[in-house]
Amino acid sequence: MVGAKRVLVTGGSGFIGSAIIKAFQDQRPAYDLVVLDVQPLKAKILQKSTVRYFHADITNEHEVSKAIGAARPDVIVHVAGYVPSGNSRYNQAERDYTFKVNVHGTENVLAAARQFGVQSLVYTSSCTAITDHSAHDYPNMTEALPVGSATLIYGESKGISERLVLAANSTHLKTCALRPSTVFGAGDTQLIPTIHQCIAKGETPFIVGTGLNLYDFSFVSNIADAHVLAVGNLLDGPGTAAGEAFFVSNGQPVPFRAFCLAVWAQFGHYPPFEVRLPWGLAYFAGFVAEIGTFVTGRPATLSRGSVKDACQTAYASIEKARTVLGYEPRVSIVHGLREACMDYKQRLEICNKKACLRTVHQ
Repeated sequence: MVGAKRVLVTGGSGFIGSAIIKAFQDQRPAYDLVVLDVQPLKAKILQKSTVRYFHADITNEHEVSKAIGAARPDVIVHVAGYVPSGNSRYNQAERDYTFKVNVHGTENVLAAARQFGVQSLVYTSSCTAITDHSAHDYPNMTEALPVGSATLIYGESKGISERLVLAANSTHLKTCALRPSTVFGAGDTQLIPTIHQCIAKGETPFIVGTGLNLYDFSFVSNIADAHVLAVGNLLDGPGTAAGEAFFVSNGQPVPFRAFCLAVWAQFGHYPPFEVRLPWGLAYFAGFVAEIGTFVTGRPATLSRGSVKDACQTAYASIEKARTVLGYEPRVSIVHGLREACMDYKQRLEICNKKACLRTVHQ
């Protein structure tokens, strides 16, 4: 369509990025869509022939500039980033790579946006820009809290990148940042799989701390909706989101332990008994587990960092996103959790079938 708005999504082949592409396809079919990623497009995206694809690494300034120059988008949704997994989240081993992708990659995208006259940019930040200072609790956070205190590498990198994006806001390039809480849904490779693995490890009976600490979770399609709304605000609407950051989540904080129990129940597992580990004892056990990991080289689930995370209270008010963007989470935690676990069951079945076939042919 001549004159259609063009949206470029960095990381559009990933978990959140592909959900954003689908949301645009469903809600804004008149938009031209472009994906910039190092990973190929997913089959579901390929079914829509109108989606263009550029292979580019956001850490490579030349590749980013070339792709954005060729695509000439009106707006960029910058989702691409790196999330350290497992206990690498709590140490400095992957600091250089995390900052290379999340901070330097964002600098490259911003530079190309300015160079080629992009009108708007929506950045996928993270609530960890605030909450990755896990020695503290963050009940009912608002955007009034300052960014810059995160002590873990992911939250620190996202906070720096967010500040870069918001500082770039101008009459020529309108920018805003969205801060999702922990995201889950179909295609999730971190949250649901990690919680599910506790079943096989025999870890489900252990309650770290009180088990009552409230935590925010976000179903992926709700987060995708927030991005569509932010683009509409900056590109076609009043522009009231320009220069602003927004917490986005399901708006339904639940006890962290309760969320885990709900996931395990979807797989037919119920802890046969419960053992409460006081915070101090669990923290010491995490320290011992870290020593074991250092000696054996085998990563353990437990660490001092994971104990802090499991005991932290961290949830945000989404009132600003509701008021400015018109955001309202459409899929509840309960329905989203069922869908996410169903998807993971199917993926496990496929993996098991492939493993059986490999055994047969050996």
